[in-house]
Amino acid sequence: MQERLQKILSARGIASRRKAEEYITQGLVKVNGTVALLGQKADPEADTIEVDGTVLEARKEMLYYLMNKPRGVVTTNIETNKGSEGNKKDTGYKGNTGNRGERSSFISSHSSISFPSSLNAPTIRDLLPSNLRGKIFPIGRLDKDSEGLLLFTNDGVLANRLTHPKFDHEKEYEVTVTYPITEGALEKMRKGMMILGEKTKPALVRKTGTKTFSITLTEGKNRQIRRMCQKVGAEVVRLVRTRIMTIRDLQLKPGRMRALTDAERVGLLAAVGL
Repeated sequence: MQERLQKILSARGIASRRKAEEYITQGLVKVNGTVALLGQKADPEADTIEVDGTVLEARKEMLYYLMNKPRGVVTTNIETNKGSEGNKKDTGYKGNTGNRGERSSFISSHSSISFPSSLNAPTIRDLLPSNLRGKIFPIGRLDKDSEGLLLFTNDGVLANRLTHPKFDHEKEYEVTVTYPITEGALEKMRKGMMILGEKTKPALVRKTGTKTFSITLTEGKNRQIRRMCQKVGAEVVRLVRTRIMTIRDLQLKPGRMRALTDAERVGLLAAVGL
């Protein structure tokens, strides 16, 4: 079935529709060897689609990984290539696209992948094991000073479900502040407050200690939790993402990564309606 090229690239997680349109207008996208035009349609199952010289092949394996991102490591979308390879252009995928219906048993592995003890690499990309680089990308991001769970996949449909504002999917965080946090301050966060010119959505907030609380958000504004805390006079000293929808792992150590189990994968996909 033919679809607009920007929709194809967006659905498969290669780029947002707006970014895909930029690729097309820059002449980086070809269909059957011919430079594509904005608004052009193609059949991903029948046509050969290239992005910056890389052919989009049918994806037969959907990969799902979980990382505990350490503090001090920058999360960058692989397509922007702000990592250690300098300014070399990189549009992201190396042919990992295709059929959503086929999911590989490869992801059922329970083994963890260890990273080098030194965490001097500036980006998440540098922490990926070599056999996964160019095959998976992070869903969303965590600030450099934040830590915790981060999902990686080559499933663009799942990525869209977890990051598009209209889906309201939950992410939970454990927050530590410098001084004792009051119930009044937490109540303001629960009800929503104005930051960046917009009111935040109501949040589930629970006090867990004198200087700690958990907060569950269904949106992801820029540095939202830190800005909310600043609004009530609190300064964040530690921010850890502890849950993404149905995915939680208190045993995964910082800097380590593992494939989702079959049960985790099935539960996550069901939770987002896939």
